[in-house]
Amino acid sequence: MVILHEYPLSMVDHIGFREFLHDLQPLFKVPSRNTLKSDILKIYEYERAKNMIALEKIESRISITTDMWTSSNQKRGFMVITAHFIDDAWKLQSRIMRFIYLLCPHIADVLSETLLSNLMDWNIDRKLLTLTVDNCTTNDAMINIVLSQLCTHSLVLNGEFFHMRCCARILNLIVKDGLDIISGSVEKICDSVAYWTVTPKRFEKFELFAR
Repeated sequence: MVILHEYPLSMVDHIGFREFLHDLQPLFKVPSRNTLKSDILKIYEYERAKNMIALEKIESRISITTDMWTSSNQKRGFMVITAHFIDDAWKLQSRIMRFIYLLCPHIADVLSETLLSNLMDWNIDRKLLTLTVDNCTTNDAMINIVLSQLCTHSLVLNGEFFHMRCCARILNLIVKDGLDIISGSVEKICDSVAYWTVTPKRFEKFELFAR
């Protein structure tokens, strides 16, 4: 439940939650926060080992996506690495391989070292197909470092198409540029909506003019 809904570990200390569990089953012993943390880590290690075996056995190549994410409350940078592959039933599968906190600065050397370490750890460095990243100079430099450390003979066409640029990120940049051009018109429309909907009387008047 805690993993599924991303509840805080401290919820086992909440009086209301403990009373609720006691009403359901008075004999049930609520685990401590440390026990809960230990159980979650055991589940993680079990799932990680199972996925590592699965990735080693699959015949298809593996595509990697990686991105940086900054937490809104702590302002800390995290790197997530995800593997994508086609299973034996021809279904697309995705597995989060690593979600790690990275110390600043987030330069190409740090990113490439973390990525390569993860690929070696999962033993998939010779089964790679592509690496998809955001379109920025830091990622370009990271790709060059990664390619210099990998065996290019194990890559498709010696890694010629190894670097894939994130289409969603490119599309996002295109849309932002387009919205900048019409930002004046969009602002006027927003101001008009805000003006006519501020009171019921104005809204009724607007509907009258519309009719």
